[in-house]
Amino acid sequence: MEHEDVDTSGAEDTPNNNEAELDDMKKRLKEMEDEAAALREMQAKVEMQMGSTQDPASEAAAQANREEVDSRSIFVGNVDYACTPEEVQQHFQTCGTVNRVTIRTDKFGQPKGYAYVEFVEAEAVQEALLLNESQLHGRHLKVTAKRTNIPGLKPYRARRANPFMRARSPIIAPYSFSPYGYGKVPRFRMPMRYSPYF
Repeated sequence: MEHEDVDTSGAEDTPNNNEAELDDMKKRLKEMEDEAAALREMQAKVEMQMGSTQDPASEAAAQANREEVDSRSIFVGNVDYACTPEEVQQHFQTCGTVNRVTIRTDKFGQPKGYAYVEFVEAEAVQEALLLNESQLHGRHLKVTAKRTNIPGLKPYRARRANPFMRARSPIIAPYSFSPYGYGKVPRFRMPMRYSPYF
């Protein structure tokens, strides 16, 4: 057998090189773990600010708080576009202490024509309902108790029938036997477009 000459001069450095590479890899792994922990912490902060990670107990408490606030609030419709929250507050001041007036606006800042009035006490809502059809800026206000919005629940609205579309009915063949022979079935297709002639 022939022995091959192996260069052993690099073999002495190999354990030191391996240890240096291993230390370098450990440093990089530590840096990556630190970055991942920082990202997790930042994500948790953002989720807490957005309110997406609420536990069911705090969510139920928030819903109960919303219902309690809504029981002290009224919806005011047909509000004049030039009306200010101070004028709406003065109009409902006789009913009780007004906590907040919110006039809803569109994305351009123009009023939508309705407002919400929140009172300090719940008894003021009944007094405010008596002001239904009262006038403010020459317009009759529509005053109702504010309903609590339930997220994800939309009221069902049935689809209206289109008077321009005719009802589809199955087409019945005028003959009882098949003129196409045994096993062949005539194909009756509905027209692809609306035709007013039949």
